[in-house]
Amino acid sequence: MVEANVYGLDGSVIGEVRLPEVFNTPFRPDVIERVFWALFTHRLQPQGRDPLAGKRTTAESRGVGLGIARLARVKGGGPRAGQAAGVASVVKGRQAHPPKAEKIIWKAINKKERWLATASAIAATALRDAVVARGHKADKIPALPLIVSEEIEAISKVNDLRQVLEALGLMDDVSRAQDGVKHRSGKPRMRGRAKRVPKGPLFVVAEARGLEKAVRNLPGVECVLAKDLSVLHLAPGGHGGRLVVWSRAALHSLPRGVLEVCKKVED
Repeated sequence: MVEANVYGLDGSVIGEVRLPEVFNTPFRPDVIERVFWALFTHRLQPQGRDPLAGKRTTAESRGVGLGIARLARVKGGGPRAGQAAGVASVVKGRQAHPPKAEKIIWKAINKKERWLATASAIAATALRDAVVARGHKADKIPALPLIVSEEIEAISKVNDLRQVLEALGLMDDVSRAQDGVKHRSGKPRMRGRAKRVPKGPLFVVAEARGLEKAVRNLPGVECVLAKDLSVLHLAPGGHGGRLVVWSRAALHSLPRGVLEVCKKVED
């Protein structure tokens, strides 16, 4: 087993720890991307359209001989009178091919393949080239994987967390994510997607002791329990190599399936 340094909250080395065998898993970008998009579909909600949308009208065609198209037209008076209705490609008309709630958008994925992708994504967090290729600022980070004392799990105030990030050389990446926030208008804003926030560092902890509250005020920074770790956290967009900060206790709380698939890969 390979040993790695453990850093304190002030950035100094306080000890060493043996890395789990999962960090020796081969880096498989193809498996990571395939599993990511399969898991991405699991949180999508089926949507459809009302079968009568655009068809609730009394419009009828006026036939031939009037020098106008034979489209169904609204009866009566008012601003809508004479306008085409009830067909596709007209104002207030129906959609030609509306989305259907019956469409199968949920993609299945093999359990072992999912664990292999998670293990490979964990191993990618220790590859500096992969982390830099994702766009993270890792110049001032002392080592990868970055393992910190369990004391970081109890930090609940963002001001205290900023000092730790500065000591560990992570503030450059946090600033990159904060400066990259994009405010959008139009349909994205109407549908709750007004911001596009880049992904910053990910904290993996063994217990929820307050750190999950501190990271809320830092754009792009996330916190997840080791037992809930997934490709969705480790490889956003299907690209492995996210900048991850591990607590020392989190290394011993990884999902059992990840550890089992590592043994089979070695065999």
